[in-house]
Amino acid sequence: MSRFRLGPALLFCPADRPDRFDKAAERADAVILDLEDAVDPANRVKAREALLAHPLDPATTIVRVNAVDSDDFAVDFAALANTGYRTILLPKAASSRDAAALADYDVVALCETAAGVAAAAELASCPNVVALMWGAEDLIASLGGTSSRFADGRYRDVARHARSSVLLAAGARDKAAIDAVHLEIGDSAGLSAEAADAAASGFAATACIHPDQVRIIRAAYRPTAEEVAFASELLDAARGESGVFRFRGRMIDGPVLRHAQAVLRRAGS
Repeated sequence: MSRFRLGPALLFCPADRPDRFDKAAERADAVILDLEDAVDPANRVKAREALLAHPLDPATTIVRVNAVDSDDFAVDFAALANTGYRTILLPKAASSRDAAALADYDVVALCETAAGVAAAAELASCPNVVALMWGAEDLIASLGGTSSRFADGRYRDVARHARSSVLLAAGARDKAAIDAVHLEIGDSAGLSAEAADAAASGFAATACIHPDQVRIIRAAYRPTAEEVAFASELLDAARGESGVFRFRGRMIDGPVLRHAQAVLRRAGS
């Protein structure tokens, strides 16, 4: 699908902190070097210089550039042209024109505004868009809201709708979907539940903001031994059946078999 290899845990790293680059690459399945939100505008020159001076493996590195309509966008791409990085995270993506103009790059379109979520299907249809990601906080800000979650940590309905819309738009075009970050670093249980739901729903990965979140995400995406055993036994039983059949008291048809195949893919079997 892409020159980029997508694993379950994608770790954001400020691009002006090259001292963290190697550590982030060691901890996560992939690193998102961030030139946008994680960097003080006064430090963006330093951040671009760090991209050149401290290279990581392009196959497991994404660079988040600044938005297309920002003054930093063209400067970011001038710097990128001198690196080996060819996968970019495009913030506030809202039109296929944004992605089409970046034909030399694999693009992860970040649908984090009302316009971006509404354009998710259009963005997913772009040949160089390899994945869609969604973001809750910018989405709520674009709507004039104040919070993406209830006090108990649950997403508000508008955020849940955006999450589902982006996942469906990506899946309809056979593109990967990446789940949003969990901002409460200490909420391990909440992150675990959210990542497990993401994996079960069909997301390919979850982004995170702290190294300690990587192991939680990986564990949530990794099927349990019981799930792997059940999927293997089910698929073995299916070889002797034709059409719908019964297995351990449950009706089994084509979609259920595909669920089992997905479990084994996630387990690396």
